[in-house]
Amino acid sequence: MTSLNSHGLRFAFGTLTVLPVRVTRWDREAARAGMLCAPLAGLVVGALAAVPGALLLWGGAGPLLAAVASAAVPAALTRGLHLDGLADTADGLGSGRPADDALRIMKQSDIGPFGVITLLFVLLAQVAALQRLYADGWAQGAVAAVASAVVARLALTLASRRGVPAARPEGLGAAVAGTVPAAGAWAVALAVVAGCAGAGALLGGYGALRYAVAAVAAPVMAGVLLRHCVRRFGGVTGDVFGALAETAATVALVCLTLG
Repeated sequence: MTSLNSHGLRFAFGTLTVLPVRVTRWDREAARAGMLCAPLAGLVVGALAAVPGALLLWGGAGPLLAAVASAAVPAALTRGLHLDGLADTADGLGSGRPADDALRIMKQSDIGPFGVITLLFVLLAQVAALQRLYADGWAQGAVAAVASAVVARLALTLASRRGVPAARPEGLGAAVAGTVPAAGAWAVALAVVAGCAGAGALLGGYGALRYAVAAVAAPVMAGVLLRHCVRRFGGVTGDVFGALAETAATVALVCLTLG
């Protein structure tokens, strides 16, 4: 079990980040453990995103620049793969083509108009939300950056549960689709919601409630997108996983600005 957990952590960090972690097993068991560990990879990515934002705010750069830094770091730590997946998924869905044609569009290296527009508004929403949160203090912005990254990877855990098929026989989607037992996925979800609520409680006021709501709303909205993608494409792909992560992160940040 300890060995499998080690391989799971390697799988999570090796596939979901650019951190120098070598994936030593690429089988269904390692994929299952890896996707159960996905929020831990998000925790590290979020912490690394929070540091430059907080430092810039402390240095007097202002909340907007702090927000840009905290939004840029996750993109850099994933080589932009989640954003690229978001753009490709938007192009596939926006094409209105049958599943095979839409999947072919998603595999192309260029980005179409639907992808460009989606990227623009998603990144604007993330930066605007983080700017609003950093305006309330470094802790508000930093904790939000961490929570949004964790919740984004939770969406991947939930999308890997059994019963969700892969759209292609190859790629990351095929490697992880259907590997996670539903009970395990929901257990991880409960742990993430509890952790987010606890982090929010440290900020005072209604922080616990706000963070719990954000941690629930984000995967719910990602789940809506997941169901639509499964209907349109016949299953999930690596691009769909990227779109789910960015959707969940954005929804979580927007929720945290409310109230």
